[in-house]
Amino acid sequence: MSEIKVVTDILKANDEIHSLNRKKLDEKKVYVLNVMSSPGSGKTTILEKIISKLKVDIKIAVIEGDPYTSLDARRIEAKGVPVVQINTGGACHLDANMIRNAMDTINLNEIELLIVENVGNLVCPAEFDIGEDIKVTVMSTTEGTYKPLKCPLAFEKSGVVILNKIDLVEYTNFDTAEFYKNVRLLNDKSIIFETSCTQDVGLDELCFWLKNKVREKQNE
Repeated sequence: MSEIKVVTDILKANDEIHSLNRKKLDEKKVYVLNVMSSPGSGKTTILEKIISKLKVDIKIAVIEGDPYTSLDARRIEAKGVPVVQINTGGACHLDANMIRNAMDTINLNEIELLIVENVGNLVCPAEFDIGEDIKVTVMSTTEGTYKPLKCPLAFEKSGVVILNKIDLVEYTNFDTAEFYKNVRLLNDKSIIFETSCTQDVGLDELCFWLKNKVREKQNE
């Protein structure tokens, strides 16, 4: 059997489970983020900030994906929300079946927002839909201006792009205008937020957008 055929079969099976996940989550009116990034982008810190700002108004649960450790899950758990850890054993992404199994341990009747923190990787995770309402790609200014062109699929498929660590731009050669141009070249419909967790910049705007999306789904 050829490698292309194997990959096609894997993606087809994933799509079938993704559709089942999405149907279940839609029935429960749970809004789902699939958050992707390279390691070191500040993704977990952004999630900590979002949870702190929204947990009083929005019922939140988190699924944490990591090859081996539960370090990030412990950080999220400390914020006082339900967390399910998925250890992939070295696999570079979460798939729909992993999410289905994790969902079985969450009372979906008691949450409004499910955040999936995918494995730190901007290649494989973008290929696997998991039942999300929207994909979110986080990248930091320290990763370089041309990261979108190096990992195009993630940016093509993300409805939201978060440019993090904007407070560090002055210490790098990051070209913000070129970054915007490249993102728009790949996806002219994505919403871009600029954030700094250390200076609490852009996070209120991000949370306002997210709160509205959750409420829209609740009111469908």
